Amino acid sequence: MEQRTYNQYCATARTLDLVGERWTLLLVRELLTGPKRFGDLQASLRGLGTGLLAARLKHLEREGLARKITLPPPARTPAYALTEAGEELGPAVLALARWGMKWAMGERRETETFHPGWTLLGLRACFVPEAAAGFRAVYEFRIDDEVFHARIDDGTIEALHGPAQHPDATLTIGEDAFLELTGRGGTFAEMIASGAATASGDREALARLKGLFRLPPPHT
Repeated sequence: MEQRTYNQYCATARTLDLVGERWTLLLVRELLTGPKRFGDLQASLRGLGTGLLAARLKHLEREGLARKITLPPPARTPAYALTEAGEELGPAVLALARWGMKWAMGERRETETFHPGWTLLGLRACFVPEAAAGFRAVYEFRIDDEVFHARIDDGTIEALHGPAQHPDATLTIGEDAFLELTGRGGTFAEMIASGAATASGDREALARLKGLFRLPPPHT
């Protein structure tokens, strides 16, 4: 597949030459939360055909943004991971997410899919470092069958797929309730009061949760 180019000696244009094709930056988004198998990427990127997915992955490999790896035991299966250069796209992807929450989201369209795993990057995009100064806690989130956790450590956050070993607080919510929560800017406390969500664990960790993450107010 011939790579298109803007033919401009400009850092922005050169970057878009590498990641500006359709689906490419979304592949980077998926890999920012950890290595993924080919099937994992297909499941998260519905509408992306097998052939085009393979071509986009080859492109990322060729340009030094992704590489093939073998997952550790017990999986021991081939997967894809970002290189150092690919990981450095993280702040740009998070900035796009914050901009989109503010200017582009609006109501969900009937044709749009949603994957709870995308919340990992949402947590990183909405994290308020100054609210976590001197604070440490591990939160486990359960959205339907999807489980992930966030480790807060003195103004930093690490969000990963899978359950936490020793969570300080666990929050459970259904997908529809979660989308309502994020769409109208409500709080977990309101969802818990209505019975749409449950929470357990350390009281201080639960009380601090609201201040640790801030959704940008929507604009039009």
